[in-house]
Amino acid sequence: MPANVDIAQLVCELCQGFYALGWASGTGGGIAIRDADQIYVAPSGVQKERIAREDVFVLDATRLDRVQVVRRPADASLRISECQPLFFNAFRERDAGAAMHSHSLWPVLAARIAAPGGGPGVLTLRGFEMLKGLRGKGCFDEVRIPIIANTAREADLTDAMAAAMRAHLDVDAVIVAGHGMYVWGHNWVAAKTQAECLDWLCRAVVETHRLGLYDAAGGSA
Repeated sequence: MPANVDIAQLVCELCQGFYALGWASGTGGGIAIRDADQIYVAPSGVQKERIAREDVFVLDATRLDRVQVVRRPADASLRISECQPLFFNAFRERDAGAAMHSHSLWPVLAARIAAPGGGPGVLTLRGFEMLKGLRGKGCFDEVRIPIIANTAREADLTDAMAAAMRAHLDVDAVIVAGHGMYVWGHNWVAAKTQAECLDWLCRAVVETHRLGLYDAAGGSA
């Protein structure tokens, strides 16, 4: 991360973009960005398009086994993101530089097609040029995105997400059934790029399924 980047401000700008894309409606969604020493996390339960840099939590990046707050928001009523344990999964398991959580409708619907019961499963993607936007993938590759079952509390997803990440080392995303998607990357640019590509791919699944062209077991027909 360049030294002149205001990461707290960047978190705010990215949240505004996520809101415009429909990824952070109704206070949902979130992002965490890590540099060498600190992790910058959007607060929980707030309108993501309206947060200011003073609202961003700063955590100690050298301790990923627990949360150590370095700087709290100016507003003492703000709470750290409910996504924090899931973001830390990406930092611990993949040494990610950024992790994002989307409440976009497209991953939710695509997961419902791939795993109709709302339980664990896999979303199979193939035959789309946008696959090239994913780490190490080409447009003719088959990509399998893990789906995990939802829980009443975000933190209760931590173990299932970590297990899915270990079982699918070649992808940088986990879909939570009926909920949304977590995406990460070695920096915020890679995470954002993959999040956008995966959202497009999930929409492509929904639309091809609508046309009767999607095979849940093998991707597009």
